Amino acid sequence: MKNNALFCFLVLVFFLGCSVKRSEELYNLSAPQWYAQIIKDLQDKDLEKADNHYSGMSSEHINDPLLETILLILAQAHMDEEEYKLAEFYLDEYGKKFGNSKNIDFIHYLKIKAKFEAFAVPNRNQALMLQSQKEIDGFLKEYPQTQYEPLVQTMLTKFNLAIFHLDSTIADLYQRTGRVESYKIYQDKLRQSEFFEKSIIKPELPWYRSIFEEF
Repeated sequence: MKNNALFCFLVLVFFLGCSVKRSEELYNLSAPQWYAQIIKDLQDKDLEKADNHYSGMSSEHINDPLLETILLILAQAHMDEEEYKLAEFYLDEYGKKFGNSKNIDFIHYLKIKAKFEAFAVPNRNQALMLQSQKEIDGFLKEYPQTQYEPLVQTMLTKFNLAIFHLDSTIADLYQRTGRVESYKIYQDKLRQSEFFEKSIIKPELPWYRSIFEEF
């Protein structure tokens, strides 16, 4: 008897939970109502809800002009939370829905910026740095008159400096461990850099990271 009562109670809790969840689902809203809801989600620091509500908005209002603003807001919100893959997703969506000859360089600039902000620690993300270098070189060739050229050049300089620092750290490691050939290879790479034999302030790691990450 007790087991039956417990079972009935659990079933009741389950259905009550489902009904509450369904009551929280939103649908058939106008574009401004979806917009206001997503902004509220972001103000509540609930990016997961904002993402879900974007899905609802984009399915009910495929190319509404308000989506253009929301996509940029969500991309920046995910950048601020260091969720760069999701930021790129929204920028890709922005390009598909609203990209044109007038703003395509702006979209590409934002994607480069997302990668730049993803790079935080100088002894990590070598693949990311090399990929970003390549993307920036391609960006500058494709959009030689872009207004974002100074900003992208600054990012490129910082990536180049970070790679130079990483290469010099590796070269020092090879020298200290007696790996002569490897050391010579990295020394040649360093000599080809614009920063070779220049006075450079090395990036500093927090003490709790330097213990594990410095070579």
